[in-house]
Amino acid sequence: MKMLQVLIADDHAILRRGLAQIIAEAGDMQVCAEAENGAQAIKLAREHPVDVVLLDITMPDRNGLDTLKQLKKEKPKLGVLMLSMHPEETYALRAIKAGASGYLTKQSAPALLITAIRQVARGRRYISPAVAEELAGTIADGSDRPAHTTLSDREYETMKLIASGRTLSQIAVEMHLSAKTVSVYRARLLEKMRLKNNSELIHYALKNGLVD
Repeated sequence: MKMLQVLIADDHAILRRGLAQIIAEAGDMQVCAEAENGAQAIKLAREHPVDVVLLDITMPDRNGLDTLKQLKKEKPKLGVLMLSMHPEETYALRAIKAGASGYLTKQSAPALLITAIRQVARGRRYISPAVAEELAGTIADGSDRPAHTTLSDREYETMKLIASGRTLSQIAVEMHLSAKTVSVYRARLLEKMRLKNNSELIHYALKNGLVD
C-alpha cells in the first residue's frame, strides 16, 4: 500500500510534533517533511513527492494565503489543507477561493484531520457544513454580504492588523511591504467598507468578531 506523503508547515514545533504523531497513528500516511515558515514549505514541496500539505495560515515570513497561492501556481494539483487557530468564518472562504482543498481549525478532532487528509489526497475538497453554507451565500446575490468580504486578501490582512492595534509602520514590517503601500491598502479598504477612519474600522471589526 502506498503511503500518503504529508508535508507539515507550521512555525510551532510542538504543534508539528502533535500533528506528526496523529498522522503516524493513521497507518496509511506519513510525514515526509516539516517546514517552519512559508519559504521553507515551498522549497520542501519542490523537493519531496508530496500528496498533501498541512499549511498554517499565520506564519512569520509570509502568510499562509501567499504561500498557498505560490504552491498552487507551481503545483496546481497539490492538495493543500489550511490549518488555523482562527474560526472558519474568518479565513476559510478566502482560503478556498485562493485554491485550498480544505480548511480546519486547530481545535478540530484528530479523526477529522485524518478524514480531511484522505479526502484531499483523493483530489476532493474537505468543506465543513459552516463553510459550505458560506460558499453558497457567495453564489447568491451579494447585496447583503458583510462589507469585509469585498476586500482583497491584502486589504483584509491590513484591516485585521489595524483593528488589533498595529500602527502602519508595524503593519509594513509584518507584511513585508512599504509603509506607503500599506497606506494605499488602508485607503482602499476604508473606501470599500464606507468607513471614515480607524476608529470606525475597529468598531466594525469588533462587532463582526474579526479581531483575534
